[in-house]
Amino acid sequence: EQSSPYFATARGWDDGLIDPAETRNVLGLAISVALNAPVESTEFGVFRM
Repeated sequence: EQSSPYFATARGWDDGLIDPAETRNVLGLAISVALNAPVESTEFGVFRM
């Protein structure tokens, strides 16, 4: 029961589920949003971990 994806989603452990039939539409929307978001400049360099 705890290995069910619905169990994890109900507790907010992930960002939710999408219907496999909607994968192409959701992925296309996500890529479109990412490509059209403004890129803001920063005043710091790369954080090395």
